[in-house]
Amino acid sequence: MGKFKSFEEINSWQKSRLFNKRIYEITENTIFKKDFDLVRQIRRASISISSNIAEGFERNTDKEFVYFLYVSKASAAEVRSQLYLALDLNYISKIEFDELFLNVSDISKLLSGFIKYLNDSQKK
Repeated sequence: MGKFKSFEEINSWQKSRLFNKRIYEITENTIFKKDFDLVRQIRRASISISSNIAEGFERNTDKEFVYFLYVSKASAAEVRSQLYLALDLNYISKIEFDELFLNVSDISKLLSGFIKYLNDSQKK
């Protein structure tokens, strides 16, 4: 579990919380929000990132936590894929895409590092 007392202290959770807010803001634009299916899917995938970090932390074992961090990382990949579709359909601008893509990629890298740290600490 590392040295954290709560999931709210975890940097990747903090960044994913901000990312969720940004996804909600972006999907509220007039063009994007008409595509109910994509809006619902990208929001759910985004929420899954932070939710799985929190759920995994509360499992109280590193092994289960790592599993949920992998699920969270997979949700980040899902969001990245959906961002490409939103860009291709002109629901978001290239600038918005680049911002969101960078943010979710950063979260994914943080998750990878955290997974590696937890896996390495289990071996000791």
